[in-house]
Amino acid sequence: MTDLVPSQWPLFSDFAIIFERDPAARSWLEVLCCYPGLHAVTAHRLAHWLHCRHIPFLPRLLSHLARCFTGIEIHPGAQLGVAVFIDHGMGVVIGETAVVGDYSLIYQGVTLGGTGKETGKRHPTVGKGVVIGAGANVLGNIHIGNHARIGAGSVVLHAVPAHCTAVGVPSRNVGECNTTAAPLEHGHLPDLEAETIQHFWTRIQRLEDQLYHLKLSAHSSLTTLESSSHG
Repeated sequence: MTDLVPSQWPLFSDFAIIFERDPAARSWLEVLCCYPGLHAVTAHRLAHWLHCRHIPFLPRLLSHLARCFTGIEIHPGAQLGVAVFIDHGMGVVIGETAVVGDYSLIYQGVTLGGTGKETGKRHPTVGKGVVIGAGANVLGNIHIGNHARIGAGSVVLHAVPAHCTAVGVPSRNVGECNTTAAPLEHGHLPDLEAETIQHFWTRIQRLEDQLYHLKLSAHSSLTTLESSSHG
């Protein structure tokens, strides 16, 4: 992943990364005015700054106002790295103890939430350069490794190693990936259910073939015995 700007300028990096990640971004004015993900992240950085200084009420108010205007809810306690891009963004929820690494890409409808059973650190820790597909739910105090990717609609309840793809409900880790070369090619993600069904279908056909040949063999043996008895 290209380091576009120094980490001490997170707001500028949040703006600049959009041009690298989104081919629809055509001008700085369009990005500045029409990208709710940028607006939500910018508001969050102010809310998080206030939250870290133990200022009451105001951080949550800013978070709530940002949610009303953008459809993206980020708790002031969440920690976002530099150049985090929330694409489209409607319905994204990031919980209080969630951590999102530098250069991560989050699509609409994603939840980084808790399971309802934990206290303290109860939300995911997402590594650097992670891509999370639309509608994915990453739940609990789990770790998503650097440059991993989560397929759209997946429900992730367990850790995902670095450079690994996770898909399904609940998700399964299905192999290594390269998010630098291919951020998230949903058309090339494995269909675990189809592969499982195909495996069982192939196995059933082999068993049926074996049964057919056994029946032929038994019938041939029976015919031979009958011929011998009549002889």
